[in-house]
Amino acid sequence: MGINEAFIAELKQEGASTRKILERVPMDKPDWKPHEKSTKLGNLALHVAELPGWVPVSLDQDELDFATFEYKPVIPKNTEELLAVHDKNIEKALKCLENASDGKFMENWTMRMGEKVYFTMPKASVVRSFSYNHLYHHRAQLGVYLRLLDIPLPGLYGPTADEQNM
Repeated sequence: MGINEAFIAELKQEGASTRKILERVPMDKPDWKPHEKSTKLGNLALHVAELPGWVPVSLDQDELDFATFEYKPVIPKNTEELLAVHDKNIEKALKCLENASDGKFMENWTMRMGEKVYFTMPKASVVRSFSYNHLYHHRAQLGVYLRLLDIPLPGLYGPTADEQNM
């Protein structure tokens, strides 16, 4: 089994779980946030939908330089558009992973801001931390937002208080 196969299996499972959460985001409340220091709901949901797209950034490039990086978000107007962003990024990530050799995962990747280097580590570690773990962190955060809005949470790893019959 290649390294990519484990990442592919995980992304397929977690991508389906992420989609369940995104399906419930009330896109009519994009500016809602639980605290003045919190990210707006619409921004957080978009970030969660975009994070799988960081897999190709991690594997197909050798660095990310925020000094030259141009971010042009597509702002979804409704749930269908939000899910389309997610689905497109999952598809691109899976295609990238399918084409990645074990050697590619061992190459170094760097995050920087011009001359300031934040870190350099193997691409396998970057995919794990920068993309996957980062996604799980913000997906959980999104779950808290939904709970505070009294939106039933789907089961991801087992039943929730809202869905006992998974």
